[in-house]
Amino acid sequence: MAGPLSGLTIVELAGIGPGPMCSMMLGDMGADVIRVDRTKAHVMDRLADPKFAVHNRSRRSVSVDLQSKEGVEVVLRLIEKADGMTEPFRPGVAERLGLGPDVCLARNPKLVYGRMTGWGQDGPLAKAAGHDINYIALTGALHAIGGKDKPVPPLNLVGDFGGGGMLLAFGMVCGLLEAQRSGKGQVVDAAMVDGAALLLGGIYGMAGAGLWSDEREGNMLDGGAHFYGTYETRDGKHVSIGSIEPQFYALLLEKTGLKDEPLPSQMDRKAWGQLKDRLGTIFKTKTRDEWCAIMEGTDICFAPVLSMKEAPHHPHAKARNAYVDVAGFAQPAAAPRFSRTKEGVKGPAAKRGQHTDEILGERGFSAKEIEELKASGVVGPQA
Repeated sequence: MAGPLSGLTIVELAGIGPGPMCSMMLGDMGADVIRVDRTKAHVMDRLADPKFAVHNRSRRSVSVDLQSKEGVEVVLRLIEKADGMTEPFRPGVAERLGLGPDVCLARNPKLVYGRMTGWGQDGPLAKAAGHDINYIALTGALHAIGGKDKPVPPLNLVGDFGGGGMLLAFGMVCGLLEAQRSGKGQVVDAAMVDGAALLLGGIYGMAGAGLWSDEREGNMLDGGAHFYGTYETRDGKHVSIGSIEPQFYALLLEKTGLKDEPLPSQMDRKAWGQLKDRLGTIFKTKTRDEWCAIMEGTDICFAPVLSMKEAPHHPHAKARNAYVDVAGFAQPAAAPRFSRTKEGVKGPAAKRGQHTDEILGERGFSAKEIEELKASGVVGPQA
């Protein structure tokens, strides 16, 4: 059964990080995403086997030399009948290549042109290099995460993937919906610094209301509260609890044997440190599995802290088919889920240029043209 974006075609200029994340989401939802890869080896080929590049799944690959005028023309022919395209370059690079939005929209006025950058298309930092850690540092997100002694980067989830890839995917779908009504394309400017700030909106609200301190581990959601955090167990593993609501907190006290002890109020911040120590001692009396037997599935708001090797094997993950085997290893399944137009992983990441002949043939290139383009190096053979 076709996915909800079936019938849409997206041309993706290859990049790393959030751009591929966006395209994976669109491809998993049924869009025909054509990834335009380079013709030669690149840092993006750093994985020995492309199948392990999970964010490159669910799409086809054509390899094109974007440094040549002929290669640029190949891409322009690809977008003539496409619904959207995405590019991952610093501001101005696509324009220098001859694939900026003005040129592309002139070729296809209905095109939704998505741009993925760290700092955005304008502003004093727009053309500077950066990575996830820098973008979230500028928003306040990094400052809020970690222990009292220093901030700790939360992998590259907040900037690259939540604030970047998902933001661009949302922007592309919004643009595609609007284009269906208006018949006109437009540019989507997705910046990781904007997306990371947006993810932090609820915390900014708490800060505005005087309910959030800039001191790490001094707040309810940052490890400061004894009822919202992680605890080490007897076997050196960890469990998580999030017993915010009074009824959930009462159950936590019951299951840890603290119900009948004279304790300070749950929201007495001055007592949080003392209560964290008390719970820490209790959680170390049992293994993680023993605590799961006591707490998992209750309204304590509890879950074991699993590694990525363990997560796919948890009964809840198995029941929901939350992970799928693609090319011999487990990876997250397509999400969100649809009742009628089914989402799904189309297949592992393609090898660079794997579908060059197929894609160009579909777009009206003759067999002779394709062979000439290959002979001149404008398009490359399969890596």
